[in-house]
Amino acid sequence: MQIHILTLFPEFFRGPLETSILARARDRGYVEFQMLDIRDFTENKHRQADDTPYGGGAGMVMKPGPVVRALEYARESSPEAPRILLTPQGEQFEQETAESLADERDLILVCGRYEGIDERVREDWIDRELSIGDYVLPGGEIAALCVTEAVVRLLPGVLGNQDSLDEESFAQGRLEYPHYTRPQTFRGHEVPDVLLSGDHQRVDEWRREQAEKRTARRRPDLLEDDREGDKGGEDET
Repeated sequence: MQIHILTLFPEFFRGPLETSILARARDRGYVEFQMLDIRDFTENKHRQADDTPYGGGAGMVMKPGPVVRALEYARESSPEAPRILLTPQGEQFEQETAESLADERDLILVCGRYEGIDERVREDWIDRELSIGDYVLPGGEIAALCVTEAVVRLLPGVLGNQDSLDEESFAQGRLEYPHYTRPQTFRGHEVPDVLLSGDHQRVDEWRREQAEKRTARRRPDLLEDDREGDKGGEDET
């Protein structure tokens, strides 16, 4: 997969893309990152990528020209890649979204800044808008990193143990069960006996039960979604 990230601050990504899963995935050839500085696509000596909004108001708006030229440049090597704008106005980014994006050949992520991007870009040169939550950040860079890491870890071969993808939070519509490791006793707190039993069936049952309880306590909305889905599948009589 090739992931193009369009941003006014490419240096923001240098550390995160050089560490952990993202770095290993790149070094092993599973993903390639292309950082595009939107200012490189301006047409004036001052590299101005923003301007005051028509109609007045506070803040600045990203100019359409540099963003569109950067998008066109990215599309030259990835002509079918969805052009995704990271914005608080977008659809909620969830695990299911990450899974659908992991099926794409390439991705183009656009990081907004200031008061946002000229609406004409949004209307004619953006395919999808994503939000990582109902809050406002100075720009889309952190959101782009969230999307990138969530997607890259799903690419075949990136994780050493692919089974972990089936057991983690949200994979089955539930939060993940509790995990324990050595030592068996830590400051008076013990590992649950069932995990020491060697009985894999009992362990699986315990984990499913714990996942249900944790989901009911922390994210009951996930269980509600499940029940609503079951109702939708019933035959009418």
